[in-house]
Amino acid sequence: MTQESQKKQRHLGVLIGGSGLIGGTLAHYFKTKTPEEFDIRAPSSKKLSIRNSQDIVAYLQRVQPDFVINAAMASLDSDAQLAFETNYLGSVNIARACSALNISYIHLSSAAVLPHGENLTEEDRLCLKSNMTNYAKSKLMAETTLEYMGETQGLDYTIIRVAIVYGEHDHKIQGFHRLLFTVADESMPFLFTKRGVRHSYSNANKIPYLVHHILTHREEFSRQTYHFVDKEPVALDDLILTIRAYLELKKPREIYIPYPFVRIGKFFLERLAGFLNWFAIAARLPPEYMFLKDFYLSQVLSDEKLEQSSFVDPAPEENIYTRLPSLVVYYLTRWGHLNLITRFKNEFFADTLEEDFLYHPEELLRSVHADSIKPFAELQEPETETDGEDSSNWTN
Repeated sequence: MTQESQKKQRHLGVLIGGSGLIGGTLAHYFKTKTPEEFDIRAPSSKKLSIRNSQDIVAYLQRVQPDFVINAAMASLDSDAQLAFETNYLGSVNIARACSALNISYIHLSSAAVLPHGENLTEEDRLCLKSNMTNYAKSKLMAETTLEYMGETQGLDYTIIRVAIVYGEHDHKIQGFHRLLFTVADESMPFLFTKRGVRHSYSNANKIPYLVHHILTHREEFSRQTYHFVDKEPVALDDLILTIRAYLELKKPREIYIPYPFVRIGKFFLERLAGFLNWFAIAARLPPEYMFLKDFYLSQVLSDEKLEQSSFVDPAPEENIYTRLPSLVVYYLTRWGHLNLITRFKNEFFADTLEEDFLYHPEELLRSVHADSIKPFAELQEPETETDGEDSSNWTN
């Protein structure tokens, strides 16, 4: 079989939102695990803005992919216009393009569209209301329209609904990583939750395996919504105390703060942030503060529907607790390099070169000049024998 015919057998896909945690994990998986089966394009927002329908049409018309994966999302605290244009209108316009090209559309959604409670199924969605957060409202509207397009336009879609996502290589401090940062920074004095509150978690590293399976089993997964969460939910207080124990910290104390007190504290923090803005001091509360109420209410998603499908979990024993050591090392190292947390500097990323750079820059400079400025040999073209003969002839 020729190389050209092999390329034709590869499935060409477009990944939108490839710079985020889930998108980046998907891009890395398809690049390293399935290079012979899939060719994934992950255009930046400069090449393809999903807020611009003409960008979507022009790009997909030029690339002619076999499927599109949408992992893009606006920030949790985005205003109404950005949330609407990115999370809703952008998703709908991608779906319209996929419908016109008659290709598959994989859409990443969120548990924010679900109520609180235990054993929540895919059908247990919230009712659309004006007082919902912009994020939840836009995600819920996107799901509803995709289902409607599946019924009326024959759109071949699959919705993957994730809960609290964890994994490496998230460049933003958000979600679970915000919790980890708060504990590591010792900025959580007490437990802002109550006993018995449990949440579902989603392992970012496993999502690509599900997407891969969905793409190769379209008939089974077409026009369906699936929860993708770890088998066992996690008690929030136990997770916080486990992180505290792992880092050998004293905070937070095992004292549970009632929600009414937290709400009052949030009110005063918001007013303080507004007051500081008068003095040109940019003060902004983390977007997770809008979900403070969720710290006091359980939300456990059922994974029964996915379990009954043909998909097999590649690592059923893996969960937030088994991944915690690697997550701690990765993020404390990253935050340390960014000078966000310095407490664990010597424990996680001490480096002799860094010491030399800080305290002995002249010696380091001389050392580099002596040993490390020669051109990379592997990038230089080797001289052929003919070249050598020509050179000697010219010399004679």
